[in-house]
Amino acid sequence: MGALSGYKVLDFSTLLPGPYATMTLADLGAEVLKISGKDKYDLVVNWPPVIDGATVTGAQAWLGRGKKTIHLNLKKPAAVEAVRKLITEYDIIVEQFRPGVMKKLGLGYEELCEVNPRIIYCSITGYGQTGPLSLRAGHDINYMARAGIAAAAGRRVQGPSLYNFQIADVAGGSMNAVTSILAAIIYRERTGEGQYIDVSMQDSIVPFNSMDGASYFAGGNAPARESGLLNGGGIYDFYETSDGGYVSVGALEPKFWAALCDRLGFTDWRDGKILKTDQPMVKAALQKTFLSKTLEEWKEIFAEADACVEPVMSIEEVSRDEHLVSRGMWPEVEIPLTDGRTIRQMGSPVHLSASPVEYRHAGYPEGYHTKEILRGLGYSDEEIEDMI
Repeated sequence: MGALSGYKVLDFSTLLPGPYATMTLADLGAEVLKISGKDKYDLVVNWPPVIDGATVTGAQAWLGRGKKTIHLNLKKPAAVEAVRKLITEYDIIVEQFRPGVMKKLGLGYEELCEVNPRIIYCSITGYGQTGPLSLRAGHDINYMARAGIAAAAGRRVQGPSLYNFQIADVAGGSMNAVTSILAAIIYRERTGEGQYIDVSMQDSIVPFNSMDGASYFAGGNAPARESGLLNGGGIYDFYETSDGGYVSVGALEPKFWAALCDRLGFTDWRDGKILKTDQPMVKAALQKTFLSKTLEEWKEIFAEADACVEPVMSIEEVSRDEHLVSRGMWPEVEIPLTDGRTIRQMGSPVHLSASPVEYRHAGYPEGYHTKEILRGLGYSDEEIEDMI
């Protein structure tokens, strides 16, 4: 029995933040029904490649894991009425439209709260439901830029640097949506009351300024690129090897620094005093030393060292990593409509001893369950065709 077994979620979201949040809820046992427009473009549905022998993309199979999916044209009154019928049986709504869109459709929190006062209604947007930027469009890069993160990231010469993952979307929007929903579930268990949740991805990324932000508001300097302990201003950094690979060095604490010095041959620096007098020279020495051997050689040298030095690994290498395999992070998940074929996916980081996550199936083609769900509400095939 999953931790969220018995809870039902209506998912109106697209792209990444909402779908990742509802996938997490599905992995934890919730019943998730994704509602989407048949002709509305969704980057996830169109993100190549399509799985060989299936009709869904890899991204769609992942983010649709454990969910059912129907098509509805929410601009049609009959489709809105169908949602109002569904909502009597559901606990949670997740939507990702711009502020005011769901209300304009007759599906805002106030309207649906009248149908089901216990509903937990979560809206995920870039800039939140209120404030001067609330209606502004944006993507992960924009929220990072406007949250103070990008200003201190990257190199002095090149400027801000990109990562190939969506920090504000997932670590911000998705995770804060899940956290808020779980908190609202606990509150409802205590009081019987549902509530509205306003998740802003810009808000969500502001605390990622972490120690730099806390220090600034205590009177410290604003962080700048390659000026701080954690953004390239010290030895905490990536270092190239002779074969074009990279190692990551996080030897911040004295014992880790001493272990690093032992492996690199700088035993005179073990006490760390040199870091307070000539850190640029030390960093240049580290860079030169790491360039003297291949990545594989350094991996062997640091294999048994307690020094916080690890190789920069590709997704191919990570997918074979013995540690992550042992942690169950690469589950084989059944692909629907393929006679039992499976696909390897990225698993859930949530590890619960009594109610572990369950990967029931990969994502279905968009709209696959439309007739099943709507017939269950009493609609005829003709009415269903009109609604989608």
